[in-house]
Amino acid sequence: MSSPQGWSEVNELPAFFDRLEDSGGIPVREFVAQLDEQHDLDIDADGIVYHDRGIRVPGYDATFVHEPTGSRGRPAFSVQVDTVGPRNAWEIFDDTLTWNAYLLRTEGLAAIAWLSDEEYRVEESDHFESTREAVSAGRFSFGIFLHSGEDWNEQIDRIQRTNAPAFLQREDGSTMLPSTQSEFYQYVDSTPTEFRTSGGNAPSYLGVLELEITID
Repeated sequence: MSSPQGWSEVNELPAFFDRLEDSGGIPVREFVAQLDEQHDLDIDADGIVYHDRGIRVPGYDATFVHEPTGSRGRPAFSVQVDTVGPRNAWEIFDDTLTWNAYLLRTEGLAAIAWLSDEEYRVEESDHFESTREAVSAGRFSFGIFLHSGEDWNEQIDRIQRTNAPAFLQREDGSTMLPSTQSEFYQYVDSTPTEFRTSGGNAPSYLGVLELEITID
């Protein structure tokens, strides 16, 4: 369910979701650039890779958006990815849960991860004393990885070699690169419509309301 990556530095972002509600939207690269300027973090980001339980979608940026309650009858927030090529990627989350956001760093890589108290309670509380410890060990379902330079160029080259909406990272860290959208959905054992409305077959405690990952 999570990234296998371990992280040497974990910084909680305690007011992140309050800021999101107040501002209506937070572009990730702009947010990280502001943190970098304030705290001299030395983080470069030419692009991002959106992570949902091993599904990876490269994009030029991603934006957190505060969603109106609307027909769902509950508050929500979404993450919308400015994808590479004709891909579509966005995810809507249940904001009635308590969410924790973190800025993660290790050599040559940084990320923003978010983990709900409910996910921690169900999946990680038997193994870690806190959400912070779980995230530090790479145990989170949702994240935005920040890439720059040649590393970012490799992400673009990888996804542009396919007509798939995303690639997949296995638990052992190896990468599977479907060649088409049909092959991608065969692998996740779903259809685009079923996948979107079930949140990618997410269990309810993950707080996923909708998940769209397609290619035009």
